[in-house]
Amino acid sequence: MNRFSLLLAHDLKLALRQSSDGLTVLTFFLLAVSLFPLGIGPEPTLLARIAPGVLWVGALLAALLSLDRLYQADLDDGTLDLLLSSDAPLPLLALARGLAHWLTTGLPLTLLAGVLAGMLGMTAEAIPSLLLALLLGTPTLSLLGGLGAALIVGARRAGPLVPLLILPLCIPVLIFGVAAGDMAAGGTPLFSLTVLAALLLGALALVPWGISAALRVAVE
Repeated sequence: MNRFSLLLAHDLKLALRQSSDGLTVLTFFLLAVSLFPLGIGPEPTLLARIAPGVLWVGALLAALLSLDRLYQADLDDGTLDLLLSSDAPLPLLALARGLAHWLTTGLPLTLLAGVLAGMLGMTAEAIPSLLLALLLGTPTLSLLGGLGAALIVGARRAGPLVPLLILPLCIPVLIFGVAAGDMAAGGTPLFSLTVLAALLLGALALVPWGISAALRVAVE
């Protein structure tokens, strides 16, 4: 646990030094969601109906902006070689990196989504369930994004590859995340939230090992 804390603190310090990346993600999310009322019209009922889907798709696309070099810097500066030669388990690095990415990207996106949901006309009863769905779903997106970033470490022109690799894996999270927001207004989102929690637990158990294997292959 001490190693995990050190890795997490290191990644958070790096993220704070590169705060412009986080601001870019939030700005993209804000602009992307704000374009929908301009594109489809200011009809409140329609905006409230599509709000969960708009917010989830916007959050997913915004999160992708910060993934392409998630592990590339470690390979470039030799940090990855040092980690492989040490007794520090790579899955622990993957978990720390995923948590740091979520704290600096997924969590701010979730908080901003609460504000934008009101702007799109979602009811006060629906917003808490949407935010809970985002809190459960965005960590899974960070882990899956880390897997995509690990798979393209060392590749040329790797940026466009990450969305192609992870978007199919993110579809279940997107489906049940939107469903939780849709059902919140007229029913119970419990089933969708339960599925999102199960997907998160599955990602926590499996994805770090996949990232570890991908990073070992990249170094070799």
